[in-house]
Amino acid sequence: MQEDAQRVRLPRVLVTGFSVFPGAPLNPTEHLIPLIEAERDRYADLCQLTTEVYPVDFRGLPLRLADACKAASPDIAIHFGLSAEAQSITLERLARNAFGVGRPDNVGFAPPVAHIHEGGEHLPSSLPLLALHEELVRAGLPVSFSDDAGDYLCNYLFYLARSRLCAGYEPEMAGFIHVPPLLEEDRASPSNDMTLEDLLQASRIIIATCCQAWMEHTKSPA
Repeated sequence: MQEDAQRVRLPRVLVTGFSVFPGAPLNPTEHLIPLIEAERDRYADLCQLTTEVYPVDFRGLPLRLADACKAASPDIAIHFGLSAEAQSITLERLARNAFGVGRPDNVGFAPPVAHIHEGGEHLPSSLPLLALHEELVRAGLPVSFSDDAGDYLCNYLFYLARSRLCAGYEPEMAGFIHVPPLLEEDRASPSNDMTLEDLLQASRIIIATCCQAWMEHTKSPA
């Protein structure tokens, strides 16, 4: 009986986005996260949900992750961010051990070194990317894979989530998903016509698919 109870424990899920940053006066993920939070009841039988919008702050980010660990100790971490170059929902496969040169954050700080962790390897996502891709395609949403999450805060967060460099922040599943700029009402976009509602639909699929994968993994014999 105790074993059965352990198997049906709902996963603790952290879903995050970022605020605006230099060069991006509009960040869809800043608006997406409150919409996910507003639908908390949708996930009541699926997971224990926590949401956060992080400031674009290199030095503050590890502290925010430490706080997230204390508050929620997530089993699954799904991190969203904006890529100006993206034309679809982009499933990042690889967290790069790299900082950009001369790219300050919102408080004017730019990392003085080229690597996040000296001697560290690039690290793969542990989200169920193939299943996510399949379900998003099934829903008619544009989706692609990427092996380059960049060298700014998005990649830094991705690397921290996968490297366990933040004490106590060790989600079993963690990864990063870039979203494109949204279609603006006052101009046409030849490469992308996604709306905030599209992103919300995608987030529902992503959260549900990750939770299902976690539950299946948890129930599998060791």
